[in-house]
Amino acid sequence: MKTVDTKLPPQRVKLIFNPGSGANDESPLQIMAVVKEMQARQLIPELYLIEPDSNLQEVVDEAIAQGIELFVVCGGDGTVSSVTKALYGSAATLGIVPTGTRNNIALSLGIPTDIAAAVAILSEGQRLKIDLGLVICNGVSTPFIELCSVGLFSTLFPAGDDIQHGNITRIGDFLGILTTAPPSDIHLFLDDNQEISELGHAALISNMPYIGRNYKVGAPDAYHDGLLDVMFFADLSKLDLINYILTGVGTDNPEDPRIMHYQVREMVIDTEPAMAVMADGISLGEGSVRIKVQPQALSVMVGATASHEGQ
Repeated sequence: MKTVDTKLPPQRVKLIFNPGSGANDESPLQIMAVVKEMQARQLIPELYLIEPDSNLQEVVDEAIAQGIELFVVCGGDGTVSSVTKALYGSAATLGIVPTGTRNNIALSLGIPTDIAAAVAILSEGQRLKIDLGLVICNGVSTPFIELCSVGLFSTLFPAGDDIQHGNITRIGDFLGILTTAPPSDIHLFLDDNQEISELGHAALISNMPYIGRNYKVGAPDAYHDGLLDVMFFADLSKLDLINYILTGVGTDNPEDPRIMHYQVREMVIDTEPAMAVMADGISLGEGSVRIKVQPQALSVMVGATASHEGQ
């Protein structure tokens, strides 16, 4: 068993815990384990439990004003994304103890789901500056750490996410959307003056190598290469798209040649009729969007298996 250096100076940490992530009945044990491991490493957690009406921006701003520099998120991708938005523009550092359903962000950054190993990264890992994406939709700018989607995936996500978390009453809603959603004329304007126009149902813009059900869609260093990965599902049927949701894109399954791949620093997407836009699971409305990368916009504690090239 590895001996923890208790001579390290104590460090105040804001521990933001989402009791609704993963298996809810495990939350009490998880939080006890996290606090115990942090205290053993001279990390002094100031605990905040997320509730439905929580204002994380206020929580983060108040903690920064009190001199806290490390914010540890204990939850899934949605919780990590929410805290990321609150930290955007600050000099604070994000730590992650993944307890969610998919944990794509932690997987991408080399952070294990084992609580002791994840907490160890907070004191023994590397502080790395990673990229974020920024979506401008309807005049509002929204940062994202994992994924922006335009089209059918955005429309299906709320019902699909409820079903994945056990609410089978949303199956009817999911099938209804799938049956009635029309394709749109989708126009991509890329930052190399390239324009693509196709009839289709969806486009995905990723900042992380893993999305969805842990599907690998980008290079290991996708989160700090200064680029966003674009997947344009041109002229695929809705059944084709659902098949990819179930079997994965970028896995060992042969990829449909109709899927177009691009890397961009900035792009504009116009759709007619207007399609739904979502960033990290949050609806941003419908219409034209401008998406651009924000290089090295967030400091994160990452694991040894994360890709650090170029740092």
